[in-house]
Amino acid sequence: MRLPYYLPFPVDEMKRYNRHIVLPEIGKQGQNKISAARVLVIGAGGLGCPVLMYLAAAGVGTLGIIDFDVVEESNLQRQVLFGNSSLGLNKALMAKERLNDLNPTINIDAYPERLTSVNALDLFNNYDIVVDGSDNFGTRYLVNDASIITKTPLVYGAIYKFEGQLSVFNYDEGPSYRCLFSTPPKAGTVPNCDEIGVLGVLPGIIGTMQANEVLKIILQNEGVLSGRLLCYDSRSAKFYEIGVKRSDSLINKVLKDGLVQSNPDYQDESCLNEVPEIGFEKAMELNDAIFIDIREAYENPKLDLSGLKQIPMGQIESEIDKFKSPRPKIVLCETGIRSKTAVAFLEQRGVTNCYSLRGGIKAINNLNAYIL
Repeated sequence: MRLPYYLPFPVDEMKRYNRHIVLPEIGKQGQNKISAARVLVIGAGGLGCPVLMYLAAAGVGTLGIIDFDVVEESNLQRQVLFGNSSLGLNKALMAKERLNDLNPTINIDAYPERLTSVNALDLFNNYDIVVDGSDNFGTRYLVNDASIITKTPLVYGAIYKFEGQLSVFNYDEGPSYRCLFSTPPKAGTVPNCDEIGVLGVLPGIIGTMQANEVLKIILQNEGVLSGRLLCYDSRSAKFYEIGVKRSDSLINKVLKDGLVQSNPDYQDESCLNEVPEIGFEKAMELNDAIFIDIREAYENPKLDLSGLKQIPMGQIESEIDKFKSPRPKIVLCETGIRSKTAVAFLEQRGVTNCYSLRGGIKAINNLNAYIL
């Protein structure tokens, strides 16, 4: 791995990190390593929230957060970085705001976009360690393969109902995620937490353990969880381990093939359900938002909204340059179904900071106030 050279951290930060510094196993030198490290966290959800909180508190010098999703009420049961004031807003941006308050001495980079085969390698090359807090198999295989190609250690975590898993992949010539699971399960065979639920404290337990592995890697401690899958059952409070052996053939195949956009392993069947949405009231609070009506010209009613653009669904690809502004883009249609499809399409082509208007124009309260 490629941890950078570091400079002593400022004297005025000595008090903040005192409990680390007084540990002989860390001391000033170890805290300097932590302060110089760059860690990218994939997803600011159940796992990402505790990972980010503890790494920020520990003083990791640069934290990257990538998440295209928005905060929903059902997230608040376990995603402890957020509150009611975050509802409808992008998770990466809201996480950055909360973490800046927790530790203003570190640098936080927020990427309000989806991780794809197009942007993954550039992102990973800017960080020393990657933490996988994703919740679908397509992203996990993409993260693993990008980690192999960029030689970036990967701290993996996963949760299911009352059980969690933890490991470190692609570390010090160790195994990869593909060495454990060579191919994704068949579509529809594994339900997600929306369908089966998850114990609220479980991602906190596994996420905190992921943060611990990150610090062990930064400090170059022995005992990094490479070559071992640690499993935890919250009902019995029991841990058990499964050994994982490196498969050179699987790893070499990734190195040979690279990140191919059409790779079926990277596809997430629940992609459309995960398209970022935003309610109308929250959208109106974004002063610089661009509203894009993708209905056909004959559809009514016509809306009177500041910054409104008319780009019918069938013209999105030819007009895609109009979507590439860094400003928030709110895509709307009659019911919110076409707009979700459009946003998913745009994200596949690298358009960021784009939201579907939840429920479409039919869900706008006092709609008459916005009709031409």
